[in-house]
Amino acid sequence: MQRKAYVPGLAALLVTLVAGCTSGTGGDGSDIDAKAGVPTTTTAPPGKYRTLREPCGSVEPATLRDLLPGVAQLPEEQREKAYKGTAAVTYDTDRRVGCAWAADSPDASHDLVIDVERVVSYDPAVSDADKAQEVYAKKEDGAALPPPAAAGSEDAADDGDDADPSGSPSPGKTPNAATTPPGLQPRLLDDLGDAAFVDDVYAASGSAAKRRTVSVVFRTSNVVVTVRYAEQPAHSTTVPDSKELQEKARGLARKLADQLNE
Repeated sequence: MQRKAYVPGLAALLVTLVAGCTSGTGGDGSDIDAKAGVPTTTTAPPGKYRTLREPCGSVEPATLRDLLPGVAQLPEEQREKAYKGTAAVTYDTDRRVGCAWAADSPDASHDLVIDVERVVSYDPAVSDADKAQEVYAKKEDGAALPPPAAAGSEDAADDGDDADPSGSPSPGKTPNAATTPPGLQPRLLDDLGDAAFVDDVYAASGSAAKRRTVSVVFRTSNVVVTVRYAEQPAHSTTVPDSKELQEKARGLARKLADQLNE
């Protein structure tokens, strides 16, 4: 039997034609991976932060002495314990950490809480930073901040939900004289992280004395930080100073933001 001749040139031509059909651009215009033969996809970039700092050690002793004046009056052993704070119980310290401090003095009680969350997006099309913005936005919405124009006007302290037409405070609300002063109402902040706001709540705490709680929340890339600082005077006639509490809370928030950038 006579064998058929092998033609090398014809074999090479067939290989070239097959390669041309399985690489390049697909018929629908999508990019095709020449090796895998599947359309390529764009994955959102990961967040800037992959870990979190130990929270209780993030606040310097000098800052704690300023925020918690009652600690200085405690015996040394109790003072050291108070400055150490109490770490929040979390299941993953690379994703969420927190710490709380508290101290009483003859004039008032103070407590401080910081909460730090590293947000991770499990959607390849959504970046960690964008997902963190969603988390931050929910906190901002929950604070129910007044419109920017109202927050900076003197009329903002005299209208809205703080009072009713009769001139008496609404249930659960404090008199207008004790509300946040003009210019210090809850508002957005433009000098902290990628997005930030401050909230200021003055309300009854179950006793005759009223409690003021200032919260500063900010986002930096894929990390959302909350600083909550509160004061409750020992006497019912004393109103906590909104300006002082806000300045201290914002000062601590700026220090935490600087630590994130180190």
